[in-house]
Amino acid sequence: MRQGTLAVASSVPLLVLTNFTLPMATLPQTAASLGAGPTGPVWILGSIALGLASLLLVAGGLADDHGRRRVLVAGTSVMGAAEIVAALSPDVPVFVLARLVQGGAGAAMLAASLGIVGHAYPSGARRVRATALYGAMIGLGTAVGPLLSGVLAAVASWRSAYWVMAAGALVLAVAAARTLEESRSAAPRRFDVPGVVLLSLGVAALVAGVTEGRAGWTRPVVVVAFVLAVVLVGAFVAIERRRAEPLLDLELFRRPLFLVATGGALVVGAAVVGLLSYLPTVLQVAHGLTPLDTALLFCVWSGLSFVASLLGGLVPLRAAARLALGLGLSALGFAGLLGVGFSLSLPLVAGGLAVSGVGSGLINSSITHLAIESVPAHRVSMGSGANNTARYIGSSLGAAGIAAVVGSLGPGQGATVAVAGCVVLTGVTALAALLVRA
Repeated sequence: MRQGTLAVASSVPLLVLTNFTLPMATLPQTAASLGAGPTGPVWILGSIALGLASLLLVAGGLADDHGRRRVLVAGTSVMGAAEIVAALSPDVPVFVLARLVQGGAGAAMLAASLGIVGHAYPSGARRVRATALYGAMIGLGTAVGPLLSGVLAAVASWRSAYWVMAAGALVLAVAAARTLEESRSAAPRRFDVPGVVLLSLGVAALVAGVTEGRAGWTRPVVVVAFVLAVVLVGAFVAIERRRAEPLLDLELFRRPLFLVATGGALVVGAAVVGLLSYLPTVLQVAHGLTPLDTALLFCVWSGLSFVASLLGGLVPLRAAARLALGLGLSALGFAGLLGVGFSLSLPLVAGGLAVSGVGSGLINSSITHLAIESVPAHRVSMGSGANNTARYIGSSLGAAGIAAVVGSLGPGQGATVAVAGCVVLTGVTALAALLVRA
């Protein structure tokens, strides 16, 4: 029974991350087909991360309190419907709306599935192996997404990938409903409506400000978005500190392992996911690579990430030290990409992607373990929700920020500055993770 549970639950990050990375290899083609304006490509790329970041904590609480299987099946069904809308989208607003809904559905799926894994494997070596497999599916999903969209764009259309994802979501929903046993927290909480609204709107305002900033940082819409983000997030923190049953228990940040897991996820989203989401566009625009070319090239990164995630639990280091090692390898690999905006050396790019892929695999296996190990057993979905929220907030901000830098400075200098920033950010975070004490 446990093996069936793990098979279904670990299929969730595979499906969600495959869907998440679909536009990476076909962004120029998708944007042109939908008639995107200057900021359209960034919204096409980052809208799903915004949906994920806004609702992961909400979904974690709902899964804990109302049933993890129920939330997983509902989220998977909604994702399937949103995939159909994306496949039929006539313009950018409809496509972005579909991706936002996919992000919200993916939030429900990820939070519930990791909660299911935590419930089925409460402790010990089996939990380490289960979370390593779960984390490996993140790496595999990032490999499958660009490859799937690149191949289908070459033989049919970029829209075909979304029809495939709709079918995959339907199959997973049926499998989850038939295979999984229901589980929930023994002490359900009251639903935190103010926290949900403030956090969701605050994250949305922050991402909107960074995204729209590409067209001018002093425009009124950008300034208003940043001010709103500060006010809303500040209000969220103030309210959560006073609530008996908060959406996010801020006391968790007093736990060093929770702090390093959540902070590490934020940096991984911004520096790793953000950079690798936009880099295929740089390679296509600056060097003339096709979507399939970039998808195959990035298989070097994602394939090694998958293998390293599976084997990460065998590394004789505590989880925080494995996270530090993964971040350090990612920084080293990114250093090999510093000149990619000016000239293309395929061996150098492939080597950099290979090293950072191994690093990403170690990150995925260790950070997944830390996310549920650093919180009380009855709040594993809150822990996973907070971790994934941080990852996708970082992803939204990273992709938007990198696009803004490249758009302002050009693909040559802009890509160099963006990569250098990611090297520094991951390197500093690696040192911080290395120093953490439980």
